[in-house]
Amino acid sequence: MRQPNARIYQRVSTKAQDLTRQDALRAEAEAKGYKVVATYSEKESGTTEKRPELQRMLADLNEGDIIIAEHLDRITRLPMDKAEALMGQIKAKGATVSVPGLIDLPTAADGMTGIVMESMQAMLLKMALYQCRADWETRRERQRQGIEVAKAKGAYRGRKPDTVANAKIVELRAIGYTIAKVASTLNVSESQVKLILKKAKEEKAA
Repeated sequence: MRQPNARIYQRVSTKAQDLTRQDALRAEAEAKGYKVVATYSEKESGTTEKRPELQRMLADLNEGDIIIAEHLDRITRLPMDKAEALMGQIKAKGATVSVPGLIDLPTAADGMTGIVMESMQAMLLKMALYQCRADWETRRERQRQGIEVAKAKGAYRGRKPDTVANAKIVELRAIGYTIAKVASTLNVSESQVKLILKKAKEEKAA
C-alpha cells in the first residue's frame, strides 16, 4: 500500500518569530505513516493570499495529498469568503487539510461512517475558519484601543521607521524591480512598498 503524501505548511507573521517549534509536525506525520514530500515555510501575514510559499504549495498539490499545519490560523486568517475560497482550491486539487487536535490526520472509512466523518470535519473546518479571522480582528481592535488610550495620555510615539529597509525599497525600485518583486525580495507587503515609495517621492519633492 502506497504511503499517503503529506505537505507541511509553516508560517509565522514576523521576522522576529521562528519556525522551529513547528518542525515536530514532520515527525508526527511520519509516525502516522505519512510520507512528507515537502515543507513550505514563510514569514508572512495570514491575512493575505499573496504568500509565495502558500501559492507554491497550492500549485504542487496532487490528488490525495494532506496539508498539515500546527494550527489552522497558520494557513489562513483571511475573511470568511476568501478563507472558504482557499479551502475550495485545496479541495479542487483532491487534497485535504489536517490540523492536529482539530482536523486530525484522516483515517479510511467507508459508507455512512465515512460520510458522517466528512460532514463533521467540514463543519469543524468552517467554524475554525471563522474563529481564525475573529481572533485576528479582536486582537487588532484591542491594539487600536490601546493606541487610542496611549495617545490620549500623550504616551504614544508610534513605531520607529526602519530606515535601512525603507532605503532598500527605494533602491530596488530605482533599478527596475516591480512593486511585487520588491515586496517578495524584502518579505514585506506591496502596500508597505507603495507607502514607502510615496513618502520618498514626497520628501524628494519637498
